[in-house]
Amino acid sequence: MTVPDPPGGASAARTADRALRAAARHSAGRLAAASACSVAAAGAALAEPAVLGHTLDLLLRQDPAGSRWIAWCAAVIAAEVLLDAATARLTGGVDARSTAWLRRLGLGRLLRTAPHRAARHSPGELSARLTAQATTAGAVPAAVVTASVALLPPLGGLVALVLVDVWTALAFLAGLPLLAMLLRAFARDSGASVSRYQEVQLDLAGRLVEALGGARTIAAAGTAEREQARVLARLPELGAEGRRTWRIYGATVARTGALMPLLLYVVLGVGGVRLAEGALGVGGLLAAVRYAGLAAGVGAVTGRLAAVVRGRAAARRTAALFELPELPQGERRLPAAGPGALELCGVRVVRAGTVLLHDVDLRIPGGATAVVVGRSGSGKTTLAAVAGRLTACDAGRVLLDGVPLDELSAEELRREIGHAFERPALFGGSVADAIAFGSGSQACPESDPKPDPDPDPVAVRAARAAGADAFVRRLPEGYDTALQDAPLSGGELQRLGLARAFCRAGRLLVLDDATSSLDTLTAREVERALAREVRPGTRLVVAHRVSSAARADLVVWLDAGRVRATGTHAELWRDPDYRAVFGEGTRPETDAEPAAGPPGREAVR
Repeated sequence: MTVPDPPGGASAARTADRALRAAARHSAGRLAAASACSVAAAGAALAEPAVLGHTLDLLLRQDPAGSRWIAWCAAVIAAEVLLDAATARLTGGVDARSTAWLRRLGLGRLLRTAPHRAARHSPGELSARLTAQATTAGAVPAAVVTASVALLPPLGGLVALVLVDVWTALAFLAGLPLLAMLLRAFARDSGASVSRYQEVQLDLAGRLVEALGGARTIAAAGTAEREQARVLARLPELGAEGRRTWRIYGATVARTGALMPLLLYVVLGVGGVRLAEGALGVGGLLAAVRYAGLAAGVGAVTGRLAAVVRGRAAARRTAALFELPELPQGERRLPAAGPGALELCGVRVVRAGTVLLHDVDLRIPGGATAVVVGRSGSGKTTLAAVAGRLTACDAGRVLLDGVPLDELSAEELRREIGHAFERPALFGGSVADAIAFGSGSQACPESDPKPDPDPDPVAVRAARAAGADAFVRRLPEGYDTALQDAPLSGGELQRLGLARAFCRAGRLLVLDDATSSLDTLTAREVERALAREVRPGTRLVVAHRVSSAARADLVVWLDAGRVRATGTHAELWRDPDYRAVFGEGTRPETDAEPAAGPPGREAVR
């Protein structure tokens, strides 16, 4: 569980405001149109009292021009209604575009950052940031515009009120300082309350997703009630903050709602006195009351101000994703027909103050199979991630065929370096799509809704090499079986992950404990197919089996983040500490097949 972002953090606030400004620029055209319609609607609203008052005076005098001014009244009212409708439609479009832009920005940063940085945020928290929080934040650009334009009718009404009759205007102005104090207190108090509410909301979402992900473990342990209590532990706090937010909002609305009618009554009373004195006509009194109503509409800005406050607070939460640093890449390409030689020079990796890899120097010849072994926590997975540029090293360099990985373009890097993992995640509509994922050959479900009667031969060959073809064909629809309808064991899941890696094998293939769930016979068949049926190249394999080490060209023995020794399995087996890595009683696999590679290639010593 991640620690919630501190509310009001200066860095998060700056990042959030930059993102909101960028979202506004992304919808600049629609935002400008919404602003123009809103301004025009405000102009119609300001013209309406004057037109109505003048028309009333004409009708009372039985002036023949009165009928023509009635048409003008209808036109002004119709224009105001239509412009308000257009503003609402355009504002909704801006909200949707801004929300989509913020989500793409956050998701893009999340997918382009190093995995260890993304892992600092729980799935539930990420889901809340990219859904509810982004939606609330996406309303800010339009809310700022509409809140700004919403000030025009009150200000214009106040100016018009002065022009109609100064004394009625002064009566109205007497209550404005109190209104300004109410709005300022609302902005201050609601901002802090909304921030605390969103903080608790994110924590609840994270706990819920954790519980859902471990539902089987919870059921097996019989701790459902305890987990329910843990997930909902902060629910009272969430309710309290929510009620506090609405109390603040309700109190402000109630006070402004009580203040505005009082001001209108004062204006009406003063206007009545002025009418009795003959200083103001009936039409003028109508216009004065209507303009006072518009001026009193400054209280309606409270709702729009609340949307801005909530949106900025949500944007600061989402800003945790915007601040994720991207894994830097260059524009270089690898030399043509390179063998895939991998070299680590003084590589050092530090995470959360702990050194995971200590100045690792390692060279794996092109086309060789190197197996990385070591006790748990020795840095095997970190070494595999650094070798495949899934994460960056804090010092040193990693080179593939003499080119630093951080100087390669992202396309070149992912085309030439493949990965398979211990717990692969499958993506795509069908099993065939999952195997071909990332290779550029999978079909788009939207563009190709009908299943292909002939599965992709590349995917079939990869599945066969990974030992997956037989069980895939036994599925209800074979390769076209939807992933959610394919019951997969841990070993079958790993074989599909291997098939995906084989499908896009480049000059370097990194297998991070990718055969741990396979039985020994299947693992040997996969290793044999890897050597004979998959594109030749360099293999970096994180493994725990003696047999895997015995068949490798080179064994890299890691101990507490350092390369303790490299060599063949037979050479290292003489060291009792090396034998202890595989557990007591383990026997060397002297009869294991040698690592197969290109014909005539001898094992690397």
